[in-house]
Amino acid sequence: MTHILVIGGGFAGVWSAAGAVRAARAAGQAGNDIHVTLASPADDLVIRPRLYEDNPESMRLPLDRILGPIGVRRLTATVTDIDTEAHTARAVTRFGEQQDLSYDKLVLATGSRLVHAPFPGAQHLFDVDTLPAAAALDHHLHRLPQRGTHTGRHTVVVVGAGFTGLEVATAMGERLHRIADPHGMSDEVRVVIVDRADTLGPELGPGPRPYIESVVGALGVEQRLGRTVESVTPDQVVLSDGEVIPTATVIWTGGTVASPLTAQIPGEHDRLGRLAVDTHLRVTGVPDVYAAGDTAAAQTEDAHSSMQSCQHAQPMGKFAGHNVVADILGNDPLPFEPDPYTTCLDLGPGHAVETRGWDRIIDLTGQEAETRKRNINARWIYPTVDDPQAILAHAGRFANGANKQTPHAA
Repeated sequence: MTHILVIGGGFAGVWSAAGAVRAARAAGQAGNDIHVTLASPADDLVIRPRLYEDNPESMRLPLDRILGPIGVRRLTATVTDIDTEAHTARAVTRFGEQQDLSYDKLVLATGSRLVHAPFPGAQHLFDVDTLPAAAALDHHLHRLPQRGTHTGRHTVVVVGAGFTGLEVATAMGERLHRIADPHGMSDEVRVVIVDRADTLGPELGPGPRPYIESVVGALGVEQRLGRTVESVTPDQVVLSDGEVIPTATVIWTGGTVASPLTAQIPGEHDRLGRLAVDTHLRVTGVPDVYAAGDTAAAQTEDAHSSMQSCQHAQPMGKFAGHNVVADILGNDPLPFEPDPYTTCLDLGPGHAVETRGWDRIIDLTGQEAETRKRNINARWIYPTVDDPQAILAHAGRFANGANKQTPHAA
């Protein structure tokens, strides 16, 4: 019997497990002795790209409705240690019990975590990196009207003008108005975005920037560019130029790095802590270990490195799962070949921008782009549930474009 251990219950982990089961079943009798276990500390697949929206606690699907129907064993536990020489991992269950897990093949798909803020008062920050954090922010926002006459109670400061920061900042005005308007406080609503860079969305390049700037300006989002945060308290934020902004809500979007577990895997790591992998998603120089999603630095079209995004995590998981089984059975693996790179940035009600290629040439803007973004977030990234045939068929669609034909069955 051959054991495949997948660590991580996000998009890459789920599709690694499903991809392995699909490949094993496709092999017929040869795949009967291949067993797949997925270890994750949570019971749900969190739809992380949606955590900046209202009601974030609804942005999840039970893992058992995806993995159970296809026979994946699920272990609710946090993996704390990996020994690649002994082919073992140590995990702690939610009850504090330690378990030692052995594997023949390992897929590390533990995702990424938010970079820690480097200034005093970081404990007062909010973020949308995890479901508990996004839920805490949502609950906090709904309690703002109860803060009496506190100056800045409906002011939100978003730190970071990258992809996540822009989506948070442009969504926040509408969210705040829904909360403040019933109390006659709509004139208090204020959103400020802060970034050390001199431009909005510096990593998005010059192509979409004029459109982004026009939308951000039209929404009334104030900009403090070329500045950093000096400190935060429960009542204010102080910027590097000395400006004091009264606020009860500071949201940190300072970027992500790979899961700390990647540090326990030997080999080359990039500046984000991601593992170097070959074209088949095998960790370079480490036998029997694969990586997928935000833990892996995979080469994509034109020698670009994969992005820490759902767009790459889903197909990486499917390729990794397939290739682990191919490795076990001595079959030819499939080289990782994702769809051509695109971005689709939500910019609030009625606004979004979709770009294509690594040069980020604008493809769609406005309502058309927002409709595309809604389809991505609310339909196309959701796995099928409960139906084993449909789940495995989805696992066999290696291109995200093909996934667009899969109905959302939440």
